[in-house]
Amino acid sequence: MRGLGWATIGAFGLVIVEITVFVLVAQAIGWGWAVLIGLATMLVGAMLVKREGVRAWRRFRAALAEGRPAGGEVSDGLTGLIGALLLIVPGFVTAAAGLLLLVPPVRSYTGRQVRRVAERRISPAAAGDLFGPRVVRAERTAPPPATRPGAADGGTVEGEIVEGEIIDPHPHQQ
Repeated sequence: MRGLGWATIGAFGLVIVEITVFVLVAQAIGWGWAVLIGLATMLVGAMLVKREGVRAWRRFRAALAEGRPAGGEVSDGLTGLIGALLLIVPGFVTAAAGLLLLVPPVRSYTGRQVRRVAERRISPAAAGDLFGPRVVRAERTAPPPATRPGAADGGTVEGEIVEGEIIDPHPHQQ
């Protein structure tokens, strides 16, 4: 219920912002032009929803046919569909946000963020299946003795400790 309450407040706030921006634009360029621009963005959004949906579906199917993880195609397609849907929603603020999501660098960045959120919310195994294996960059450090819990001789194990971080193997591919 708490999330639904914030969503309601956010939607109400967006409506107020959209009405305010529409009135300001209409006063600046004229009511007829403001309505015409609003209708044009809705029409463009409707055409883009179909195009983005078909494009996302084809890329998803191609990834599956090639045996590649389809998560990148899903996150990119979702970003494009959200951008097109925002164009359909009446208002200049949502139209600007929708157009922004269709700009390739913004779309790529947003797709990566969608992927990161999805990876955090699902199990590592499911994330691996959806987005492919994670690549780890590691560097070797000086090997202090490490202890192994439950070892019979006190737990000392000789060897190297490898520190690393998970990196995106294809940072610009999305």
